Amino acid sequence: MAYAASGLSLLATANGFSLWHYSTTDAIADVNSASYFTGDAVNMLQVRDVIIVCDTSTPTTSFVSVLSNDGSDVDVSDGLAVTETDTD
Repeated sequence: MAYAASGLSLLATANGFSLWHYSTTDAIADVNSASYFTGDAVNMLQVRDVIIVCDTSTPTTSFVSVLSNDGSDVDVSDGLAVTETDTD
């Protein structure tokens, strides 16, 4: 699928760092592909920002960081998956 601007929300900003939340039905393997984040995201995401990616179809949660943004392409890290268990 493709990046959907409506899924990206700014959670906090401090000292030149931003924490984002991104809700999508795309798998993390798609989200962490080079140039996935396009359009308005290129103007918002800065190198070292962190994005909490929630795949609502699986469901899974991963943390990615912005590795590069050259003004037209944004590349994020592969992602650190959050282990989600419910043992009750």
